[in-house]
Order: sequence, then structure tokens, then C-alpha cells
Amino acid sequence: MENRFKAHPWHGINPGPKVPEEVTVFIEIVPTDTVKYEIDKTSGYLTIDRPQKFSNVVPTLYGFIPRTYCGELTANYDAEKSGRRMGNGDGDPLDICVLCERTITHGDILLQAIPIGGIRMTDKGEADDKIIAVLKGDEVYGSWTDLVNIPDAIINRLKHYFLTYKNLPVDKVRIIEIVNVFGKEEAHEIIMKSMTDYQLKFDSPVINKVV
Repeated sequence: MENRFKAHPWHGINPGPKVPEEVTVFIEIVPTDTVKYEIDKTSGYLTIDRPQKFSNVVPTLYGFIPRTYCGELTANYDAEKSGRRMGNGDGDPLDICVLCERTITHGDILLQAIPIGGIRMTDKGEADDKIIAVLKGDEVYGSWTDLVNIPDAIINRLKHYFLTYKNLPVDKVRIIEIVNVFGKEEAHEIIMKSMTDYQLKFDSPVINKVV
């Protein structure tokens, strides 16, 4: 019966046999979207979260890694690595930005990506990391293997988007804070912590070896 129905993107899709070196990603929004789409956690369908504010357009493909959850272990790891007090995780699947040379015109798709770093971020004090990855086999970005390969201009563009995508210019209080950026090793650790958080939250059977 299970093959007759569309799998839930968060709960019904395996993050892949090569996690964390390679991950399956569900893409919610693409750089041409002027509306921010987000997964409906109950149904698994994409829903409109909000129009993108002003000139805010996501610089990369953006989505999440299935069967991950930003919970206590993820937040504790962020606190340990940053030396900052953190709240809990934001309670969402682990977000990921995927660099791709070709234009992909819509979300609601799956792809394979290679994590190479990330941005450590808080949203209202809660851990809300953004993994940075490259599309597997990409002709331009596919040779990048770690954060040091990413030009500062790309990192700054991502930082600017996340610092402004929830705020209006008149807002005096910023709810988003970028703590630091990190390389491939920490990205792998965060992916594994978030997979363990998922298992603890949803009592899921072991999908991959999680340490």
C-alpha cells in the first residue's frame, strides 16, 4: 500500500546511504521564487509561508534534509562549538542551501548534495543552522570540498539574506543572529546530531549509523 501514496518529504524519505558525506535534499524554494514556500509538517505539501520581503530573494536552492530535527543535541553542539548560550533547536528539519550552476525553475523536488560547510545562526535565540552544500556532479561547484573553497561574496550574500528575510526595514529588533560560519567537519557533525534528534523526537527506527 505504501507505494500507492506520495511519501512525506520530511518523514518518508531516507536522507541517503552516504550521510553525512552525501545527503538527499528536499528543495522548497529556488532563487527565482518571490514567495517563500515551506513544507506543511502535517500533510507534506508545500504551502505559502509569506511573500519574500522587498528585494529578499534566496541566493541558492533552499530546503531541508529529510528525517532530521533541530533539537537539544543540535543546540548543545552549537553552544559547545561557539561558546555561546543557546536555546533549544528551532524544532524544524535541518535547513540546507545548495549551490548549483544551472537554473532549476521550481521546488518540490529531490536532489543529491555534498555538504561542505554552514552558517551557525539563531532565530529568536533558538539554534537554526544552515548547511551549505554543492549539487552532486555540478560542473562549476562540484569540485568544492570545504568552506575555504567558497568565495566570501557567496557567504556574504547568504548572510545578508538570512539577516533580512524576516525583518522589515523599520524593525528595530532583529530576531536573526549569525554566530559564525563553519567547515565541512562541523557540517557533518550537525547533520548527524540532527538525525539523532529526529530519532529521539519521533521514535524512528535507526536509519543510518548515528554517532
